[in-house]
Amino acid sequence: MITPKILSVSQLNFYVKSLLDNDEHLRYVFIEGEISNLTDHYSSGHLYFSLKDSKSVIRCVMFSGCAKGLKFKPKDNMKVIARGRVGVYEATGQYQFYVEDMQPDGIGTLALQFEELKKKLEKEGLFSNEHKKPIPKTPNSIGIITSPTGAAVQDILNILSRRFPSVDIVMHPVLVQGDNAAKDLTNAIKTFTDNPCVDVIIIGRGGGSIEDLWAFNDENLARAIFDCPIPVISAVGHETDFTICDFVSDLRAPTPSAAAELAVPDREELLAELFSTKHYIDTIIDTKLLKFEKELERDIKLVKAYSPENILKINEKELYTLTTRTETAINTKFSDTIKTYEILAQKAEMINPIGILNRGFSYVTKNGKCVCKTDDISISDTLDITLSKGKIKAEVKEIL
Repeated sequence: MITPKILSVSQLNFYVKSLLDNDEHLRYVFIEGEISNLTDHYSSGHLYFSLKDSKSVIRCVMFSGCAKGLKFKPKDNMKVIARGRVGVYEATGQYQFYVEDMQPDGIGTLALQFEELKKKLEKEGLFSNEHKKPIPKTPNSIGIITSPTGAAVQDILNILSRRFPSVDIVMHPVLVQGDNAAKDLTNAIKTFTDNPCVDVIIIGRGGGSIEDLWAFNDENLARAIFDCPIPVISAVGHETDFTICDFVSDLRAPTPSAAAELAVPDREELLAELFSTKHYIDTIIDTKLLKFEKELERDIKLVKAYSPENILKINEKELYTLTTRTETAINTKFSDTIKTYEILAQKAEMINPIGILNRGFSYVTKNGKCVCKTDDISISDTLDITLSKGKIKAEVKEIL
């Protein structure tokens, strides 16, 4: 006998929850029903309610992150179409529906179609960021696809003329709602694709109900935008409105006015930026020129310092200095020599016998020999006495 496995309540609830969570058919479900027992937790923002039909009821919860995106206020007895997943609240074991989006039943069919097309195109990669084309910063021309009579076109034109009046505008008037609007919008995109005469395209219209905006949820239009080589800005409805056109375009603007602001730069801001850039460039150029001038002055000084003319001048100065010094040295030497000569001449004059004789002296010779003492002579000797002028012969009479 096989002993049955005994599970705890937690284990059972966890197992059932795992089964539901892993069932692909229960992860993306649309349910049509009537709201009952609605409880709005204002503090948390969560919605708790039931959806029922004539035979059954299912508990539902819509958490605040999803509830904030609702474009209507849910009420009891209101028929809706809800999108979400089936799961189990493990703590109580209660099977319930986790609502992610919800629309009143009057537009529920359209909402269902929207979600199905969105899911299909997203899976094909039409919404992928890697396919988004950049919007040119300063376009020369802009194509506008919208109704020629609506307020949206006037808003776009006014903002374009104020922000960037030099831009060329190519209007392609179309229907923006009604049976032929989707085809009209698609043909307009294809016209620009076949004749790429603009740098960016704005496609859109003013606000309205989901039925009014339905033309912008057309699959052919989405594929035409995806295939368009020109960047496309979508500007459909108000900020809270979303269409397939918004997801597939290269940029989504919350309003037509915002699209015009995103398409072109502000001329005043651009001029201020250009002026700032010019000032920056002028400053750099002035700094560079000043640096080059200083370098040029330095180089000129170096060239002058080492030029042949300057070297000759330096050599001339040095030659003049040396010449002057040589002349001075020669003159000094000559002067010193003259002074020495004069001193020697004076000394020579002082010992010159002629000079002594001029002072009244004389010298005596005997037979040509100088007589210096009395022992050298005798009485009756003849002596020659030389005076400063003339000679005398004398006879010695007496020796004292």
